[in-house]
Formats: sequence, C-alpha cells, structure tokens
Amino acid sequence: MASWQEIEKENPTLAARVLASMGKGRHKTMATLRRDGSPRISGTEVEFKNGEVWLGSMPGAMKALDLRRDPRVAIHGPSVDPDEADPASWDGEAKLAGRAVEVTDPAVREAFGGPPGQDFHLFRVDVNEVVYTRVDESGEHLLIEMWHEGAGHRVVRRR
Repeated sequence: MASWQEIEKENPTLAARVLASMGKGRHKTMATLRRDGSPRISGTEVEFKNGEVWLGSMPGAMKALDLRRDPRVAIHGPSVDPDEADPASWDGEAKLAGRAVEVTDPAVREAFGGPPGQDFHLFRVDVNEVVYTRVDESGEHLLIEMWHEGAGHRVVRRR
C-alpha cells in the first residue's frame, strides 16, 4: 500500500491529473462492503492533505462501521458527461482504491481539523490503485491511465 505522497513521487503526472479531477467537486462516491459482503455506495468528502488521502465521517455512520469491519474502499471522483460533438474536450474522471485505516490519535485528529466540538471518524487511505480515464486528442480512443501497487504505471487505449 502506498501513501499519496509516494504515488506523487513515483508518477507525478498521473497524480496531478487525479488530484485535479478529484478537485472538480466537493462530493465523491465511496464504495464499502456491508456486513453480508454486498456493496454500499455513499457520498463522501475526500481530502488530499499532508501526503495522504483522508476520509471523515459522522459518528456511527454506516460507511464508517463498514470500514471498521472491512477496510477495503473505492472512491470515484465527480464526473460530467463528455460533449458528444467534442469528446476530446472531456476532463475525464478519477478513481482510487485501497484500505482505510482508522486514525484515533488525538493529536493527528486535532491537526486534521474535524468539525469543532464534534466527534467524528477519521480514516487515512493506504492506496493500492489509482485510475484516470479520459478521451485522447483525436476523440476516438479512451485512454485509461493507471497505477497498481506492485505493477506500477501503464496506459490502455480502447476504441
């Protein structure tokens, strides 16, 4: 598993694209696993701060309880439909996956800056997959740029 800072060092171009894409909107979509193993989709806010990926949650939220039980998580950034007349102008979309580690250290939680006077869950994501998808300049190929733990970086072109 890698920190966001490690991914930025290993592949700064991909990391910058993903960061820009994730920054297009405040709310992301997060997938966790329910107790029975079925998927749960939740809205969430994600912060890229101090070289890490962070997730916060209200106390007792189902997504936080899911992550405590099974830390596997996937996050998809905001996405807009491509312009059918000019597919190459599409900004693309980003996603990442990994394992959420709950942070209980009071100093780290205070430095993170959660809601004043309120309790909250705080998770740091150890990343094992990063994907950025876009359309090439010709508008004819989908480019899927990815980094996977242990496999590194690669780009797939699809027509």
